[in-house]
Amino acid sequence: MSAGDQKNGGDKPEDMVPQAEVWPEVERAECLARGAALKWASGVFCRPEHLERLSQYRKRESQRTASIHTRLKSMVQSYLEGVGWGLEQLREARTELREVSRDLKKAGLESDQNTEGGRSLERLREVSANHSQLLAAVSNLPRLYSVRSMVMETERLVESRRLLEAHAKLMDLEYLQDDILWQLNKDAGGALSTEDQEVVAKYFSGVRHLVDALGKELWAVVSSALALARQNPTPFVSAVRIVEREEALDQTLLEERGGGGGNSRPLPLGRPRCWRACFFKVLEEAVAARFRSVSYLHTRGPGLAGHLSALQHGIMADLATVRHLLEHCVPPHYKLTGAYLRASHCCLHAHLTQVSSWDLESGEIFAVLNWVLHIYNSPDMMGHPELVTEMEREELGPLISTEGLEQLQCKYVQSVRKSVSEWMHKALQVELQDWQRDQEPDTDHEGFYQTSLPTIITQMLEENARVALMIGESLRDQTIQMGLYEMENLLNRFREALVEFGKEHRRDLSNSKNKFYLHYLLASISNCIILKKSTESLQQQQSSQSAGQFTRTPPNPLAALDRAVRRACRLVMDQLLLDLKPFLPGLLTRPWLAQGDPTPKLCRVLERHLELYVRVRPPCRQRLQEEAQWLMVVEYVRALMQKRLVCRSGEERRQLAQQMLQDDQLFREIFHNLEGEGSAPEVNPLALLPVLAEFIRLKDPNMLTLEVSGLAAKYPDISEEHVSVLLEIRGDVSRDIKGAVLDLLEQSAPPLPVGYRPIFTDILVPPSTMAFCLPTAKCA
Repeated sequence: MSAGDQKNGGDKPEDMVPQAEVWPEVERAECLARGAALKWASGVFCRPEHLERLSQYRKRESQRTASIHTRLKSMVQSYLEGVGWGLEQLREARTELREVSRDLKKAGLESDQNTEGGRSLERLREVSANHSQLLAAVSNLPRLYSVRSMVMETERLVESRRLLEAHAKLMDLEYLQDDILWQLNKDAGGALSTEDQEVVAKYFSGVRHLVDALGKELWAVVSSALALARQNPTPFVSAVRIVEREEALDQTLLEERGGGGGNSRPLPLGRPRCWRACFFKVLEEAVAARFRSVSYLHTRGPGLAGHLSALQHGIMADLATVRHLLEHCVPPHYKLTGAYLRASHCCLHAHLTQVSSWDLESGEIFAVLNWVLHIYNSPDMMGHPELVTEMEREELGPLISTEGLEQLQCKYVQSVRKSVSEWMHKALQVELQDWQRDQEPDTDHEGFYQTSLPTIITQMLEENARVALMIGESLRDQTIQMGLYEMENLLNRFREALVEFGKEHRRDLSNSKNKFYLHYLLASISNCIILKKSTESLQQQQSSQSAGQFTRTPPNPLAALDRAVRRACRLVMDQLLLDLKPFLPGLLTRPWLAQGDPTPKLCRVLERHLELYVRVRPPCRQRLQEEAQWLMVVEYVRALMQKRLVCRSGEERRQLAQQMLQDDQLFREIFHNLEGEGSAPEVNPLALLPVLAEFIRLKDPNMLTLEVSGLAAKYPDISEEHVSVLLEIRGDVSRDIKGAVLDLLEQSAPPLPVGYRPIFTDILVPPSTMAFCLPTAKCA
């Protein structure tokens, strides 16, 4: 018998169906089993001698099959027992459900009977409700009749500022009104009609007026708390007690309403009153009232600083009153000092914002910035040790926003700039008037020429920077930057004035009022040196972070100073040349060769100028001396290039060279101080005169090639035209030698070394006066 047959051998054979329909997988499983068995047998009995162990394999498989059949029977038996137990539980549950259904039907019948009995009691319920209403009316009649008298008495108490008594009466009236409304609402089943509500509201209309009157008196007391605290704080204490009573009552009513329930009363009209919040609002309005009366006219000019000082003293006096008197009249959780600080801070913020929007001058802006940034947070005001903790707790913001401070600082810088520009213009006008004076410029303690211009400018810029630093480094940097811009503009106008001064002097050289022209030019140079030192000092005062804070092109007053100094030095040299011009035509002529005149006159002019240059501050003094030296040598060589003297013999060449050496010695004696001060140029122009004298004095013309080579090595800017003129002055150079010398010069022309200052470049050779020449190859 197979396993499937054993399973289907249960108690209900009528439920059995064909095996293929109940277990469609059995056939497939049997096929797989047969295939697996065949595969196993073919592997085990692959040889005839293996058949000897067939009986062993048959016995082992029989035992395995018997074990499987036993486990299957046990599992099926357990399953059948569980199904039987479940069927028994279902039978018991069906029986219990039938019993419950019968009980529910009985309860429904009894409920219907009770409903019929309750309808007969409706009339009794209506009579009971009417009786309750009449009882409430009878019990409340005495109190209702006394409402008007209580209202009048409460009004009298309010007018006499007996606030605590008035508030007690008011609470009794409100309780009576609320109680009547609650009873009416309860009797009406929670749906009180609008008409009844209007009747009650009209009857108790005096209560609303009393609330308003009492509140008005309370807020009047609170707004005058600072004055009352110094005289009689009792009304203020009464006001605080009333506020706390109202706050507690609001809280109780809100909790009752939030608790819910059928007997909870509705929130009375006008509740919650939030009188504690009103208390602080009135306090803020009282603080703000101190700022409302301030007008634009009352705080202009010096009045603004006085106004801010008065604010400081007034606020600190009020804070002292709040801390020492009022703080003890209120509960600790009021934190009255912090509230007053917050209110004062907000009012100050609004007030200073309004003041900042006015058209203020620089002094007024300084007063505002100094008060906001330094005085307000100083130990004399909000930085007081007793207030620091309160300030930190309140976390108050700045009096003026960062953007507002930047705008104020910009307005301050613009106002100062306008003032500085006007003062610089006036100072320049005074300087121009000084140039026309018929007396020598003033000198300082060191003997240098100077005028009032640099002193005025320097003191003004330094003072502005010092004042701005009292506000902060940022404002100091902006003020210095502005001053440098104005300094640059001033120096540009100063340079233009120098140019115009020079033109005016050249137009009328005989005008006696210009006899101190050179002196004032030298004073202008000294002034520029002083201004340069002041500019460098201002630039050093600027912080390193200020370089990238300005969107405009940075000012460059030092470049403008250099341009002005160069222009002034050029005008000084022009004047020197103008004084030398009358004597220059007599140089290197035959009278000069015979008598040495006019070299002594030139030396006297140079001495007079160099004596004046001593009145100029270093390093421009050395610069002027150096320029005078170059000018003298250039003009001397230019006179030589004019070919006013052409030697006819070796004796004349010797005399010419000797006279040039004597002139050189005179010039060296004049300029001896230049080398002594250690600022002589790398290439001394006076060294050129002995070289040219030696060139002219050379006896053997054949050595000229070597001489020219050495001359070109020392002075690489010398040209063929210059050498040609020197050869012509000698008067003994043949055409062949001249051509060889010029060819050598052309081939060995070296480039100008770095830092070399040309001397021959400024000397033009006059054109040849030869009327006609043959068209030779050399000429071509």
